[in-house]
Amino acid sequence: MIRLATDWKDFSVIATGDGYKLERWGGTVLLRPDPQVIWGAQRDLFAYPGLSAVYRRSEKGGGSWEYKKPIPESWQISYRDLTFKVKPMGFKHTGLFPEQAVNWDRTCALVKNAHRPVKVLNLFAYTGGATVALAKAGAEVVHVDAAKGMVERAGENARLSGITSGIRYIVDDCKKFVLREIRRGNRYDAILMDPPSYGRGPGGEMWKLETELYPFVKLCAEILSDDPLFFLINSYTTGLQPSVLANLLTLCLGGRRGNIDAYEVGLPTEEGIALPCGAGGIYTND
Repeated sequence: MIRLATDWKDFSVIATGDGYKLERWGGTVLLRPDPQVIWGAQRDLFAYPGLSAVYRRSEKGGGSWEYKKPIPESWQISYRDLTFKVKPMGFKHTGLFPEQAVNWDRTCALVKNAHRPVKVLNLFAYTGGATVALAKAGAEVVHVDAAKGMVERAGENARLSGITSGIRYIVDDCKKFVLREIRRGNRYDAILMDPPSYGRGPGGEMWKLETELYPFVKLCAEILSDDPLFFLINSYTTGLQPSVLANLLTLCLGGRRGNIDAYEVGLPTEEGIALPCGAGGIYTND
């Protein structure tokens, strides 16, 4: 099953093909590589009228932006009552993953329908799309990421969305933070994580998803409250099936009462197909 983020007004995928996706971010059109796009383009994406910038990969690794016309250094786009800063960054990113609106909508509904205070831990939290959405829904959020610049960007996104309280920002290695929370006896009603395939913490700590994710999810289960609302794992690692995330949650949550769901997340395209953008697995107690 694929779940699509269909309610964007400021963002759309115009077309795909030949390893690229053509996207409209507000008034700016970007062309970026996408490893899932293995089919041929139905038109010349590089000749699209109004194309603003292309991210070109380098044979030596990495890549760089090629600007077709002047664009702002950064700009803003909105999703419902949320506002985010968009900026072309290194390694083709813009600082926002629009397909994650699928998970924002689902987890925010859980928070709103809980009718109780909800304390959320967001790990590998990046620029805070989920943090901002959940805080706006009324949750108290602890936002943890090893990259100081991304945590600062999350704070900026929160302010753009009118959020001035309810979020605690922490620059740290996620595993070290969770271990400290276990020692402190702190508990959370909900946990979500968006772990990278590979990563390095601020102290040089190495992360490799295939070997680290299972023990890390098991560790995180120790800081869930007695009546948890949800536990969400999101993954962009190509080839990692949704059922893998479902198995991790089943094995690590120790037979807790509730439901586990796993799915692909994706985006609709103006050419009439769905662009897969990763996998999600979620435990809920409903």
